[in-house]
Parts: sequence; C-alpha cells; structure tokens
Amino acid sequence: MVKKMFKSHKKHVMKNSENVIELENVSMDFYSRDEKVDNLKEFFVRLVKGKLERKRVRILENVSFELKKGESIALIGHNGAGKSTLLKIISDIYEPTEGIVRTHGVVAPLLNLGAGFDYEASGKENVYLNCAILGYSKKELEHKYKEIVEFSELEEHMNIPLKNYSSGMVARLGFAIAIDVEPSILLVDEILSVGDENFRRKCAKKIDELRQKGVSFVIVSHNMDQVKKLCQKALWIENSHVMGYGEVNEICEKYESYCAEIRKKIAEEEKRKAKEAKRLAEEAEKE
Repeated sequence: MVKKMFKSHKKHVMKNSENVIELENVSMDFYSRDEKVDNLKEFFVRLVKGKLERKRVRILENVSFELKKGESIALIGHNGAGKSTLLKIISDIYEPTEGIVRTHGVVAPLLNLGAGFDYEASGKENVYLNCAILGYSKKELEHKYKEIVEFSELEEHMNIPLKNYSSGMVARLGFAIAIDVEPSILLVDEILSVGDENFRRKCAKKIDELRQKGVSFVIVSHNMDQVKKLCQKALWIENSHVMGYGEVNEICEKYESYCAEIRKKIAEEEKRKAKEAKRLAEEAEKE
C-alpha cells in the first residue's frame, strides 16, 4: 500500500546534524539456487535432506556516502550495477547485509509509481484513497485532489478505472501524488522519462522547485545531461563497487570516458571477428 511508500524515522543517530542521509560500508547479498527444482515435492525433499544449495551473489560492496539537506546526488553506472538496490536500501525496503544506513526526515521513494493503486477503482477514487492513507483531512483532500489532477494532466480520465489507463498514465498519477507529499528526501528511479517531452520538463521543473525548498534527492538516471543539471554530487557504481564519488561533473566525465573505452573495445572486437570471418571464408573458397 501507499502507506509503505513514505517513512519518517532515524534508524541511527546522524553523525553530522546537517546530513539527511549517511551510508557507511553498506553491502548487500542476494541468494539464488544453483540447481533447478522441477516441482514442489522435489523442493521439500531436498529441503528436508538439506540438499538445497544456495549461491550468494554480492550486489553491493562497501558503499559509503553522505548527503546534506537540499543537496542532490546521482547514482550512475551500467544496468545491474546495484543502483536500484541501493535506493531500496535507503528507502528501507531492503535491509543491508552489512553496514549502517542513517536517514532523517520523510523519505518518499519514487521507485514503482502506482504500486499501491487499486486498479478496479477510478483515478479519482485512488487519489482520495492515497491521500486519506497519508493522513490528509477532508478539507485538505479537496485541495490536494485539485493540485494532483492539475499536475498529472489527467482531468478527462479521473472517473475511468485505472485498469483502463496506460502505464504512462498510471506513472503520471503516481508521480503527482508522491511529489505532493513534500518529503525531506525524494528517491527517484528513472521516472523522469514519464510521459511526453512537455510532461518530462514539467517533472524536472517541479523537482528543481522542491530542491530549492530544501528537499534532498537521490536520482538514478542514464541521462548524463539531466544528472548534471539536477545534481551536485554523483556516486558511480560498477560491478557492485564504488568507482567514484564526488562532484557531479568530475564523476560523470570519468564514467563517460569509461563507457567510451568500453564501446571502443567492443567495436575493435567486432572488427576483429569480422576480419577473422572474412579470412576463414576466403580460405574455404580456396579449398
């Protein structure tokens, strides 16, 4: 439910009173089965006999950073690097295997927009339901409803069940509800691609307004131009490890150089393979 989307707590005493997030040597392990179990009976037989093998996979290794009130940090890196996992650790969805996480204030994770919606209910009913769960009074509900609908640009669709919405429409409504909470920390996972170009600019503008009000952001994005515009800091994660942490332009430049080098190596390898294939074809013709 949406109630779990927001939290306000202090898991550990902040070392620096100016910080809203502090991570110390955070590591995260997931476990997977090495062998395939075809049916439930076989699963329980192996479980009883102690023959279910689990493989430990380290998703994050010794991640540390801190963020002050009003600052924004971008988590950058290739897909599968562990960025989204880190957001879920900060939002308290996952508990880290090792390390300490400190947050201060209301944390709003925009990780899976619309996750708490009732798809049989209308857009209007979902807005009222979510706002009621968040503790708004009846008077506040009317005002909030107008603001949310206006921002989402879904006025003509609010009486339609959500099951008839496109995924983009659901995300827009979820984003409009989430940002209306005015949190202390906003966790953003690639949701700035929601909607058309005009709506994306509107989202970016709203985020900038919240940042100027002192809201702190942790943003996952592959759009380096967007990252440089919205963030002061960047944390580069690659293969579960921190490759760089610091001023956003400096870290993004290192990451882009790294990506360019990888693309160069891939192009060289493809060129080598094509040359080898051509050589083998010519030798086959001679035979």
